[in-house]
Amino acid sequence: MTTPFSETLRNSTWADHEDAESESYLSALMSGRLSEHEYGQMVAQHYFAYAALDGVSRRLAGHPVAGRFVFPELFREPALERDLTTIYGPGWRERIAPSKSTRTLVARIQQVADWPAGYVAHHYTRYLGDLSGGQFIRMELQKIYGYPKGGGVDFYFFDELGSLPRFKNDYRSRLDTLGLELDERERHRMIREVKLAYQLNTEVLTELMHTVKAAA
Repeated sequence: MTTPFSETLRNSTWADHEDAESESYLSALMSGRLSEHEYGQMVAQHYFAYAALDGVSRRLAGHPVAGRFVFPELFREPALERDLTTIYGPGWRERIAPSKSTRTLVARIQQVADWPAGYVAHHYTRYLGDLSGGQFIRMELQKIYGYPKGGGVDFYFFDELGSLPRFKNDYRSRLDTLGLELDERERHRMIREVKLAYQLNTEVLTELMHTVKAAA
């Protein structure tokens, strides 16, 4: 394998990444057409997804392969709780529920907990996106809703990581090492799982848009 695995992974899933970014819910959100509570519906779905992902991460922290990708600094549950408190108030837990598509995503994250490369596929899909395009989303949301740091968009702040470019380079190096350890069949299997992860996350946004339209 001459091409670094992180590059192969990115190139093989770029179309899926673009499909997720062009989803109409995000378009409506970024253009300022959604209310604060409609934005909060996405935050709520993030909460359930990351509760599952962070939970699996804690279980796999000591795993010789998956454990290399477990960074407590990335855990998003506390930040999402602050965001939901800001958006919905202290009773936010009674006001949110996982959508059908989120339940499907959560089930898949839990299913791959026993497959290290599958876990990494979902970890990579979410967190590298949050650390890249997610930073642009955060800046736009702050302009639209006026959130300061401390609640509303804390999900997108990763201050404990220090330099985000340096962290992402280290993360990609870990992916490259993993790619060298996997045989060709397993590498292709992981690429398919990343594509599935993008699909499942996009379906969450699609369902959110249907919910917004139905309430209009």
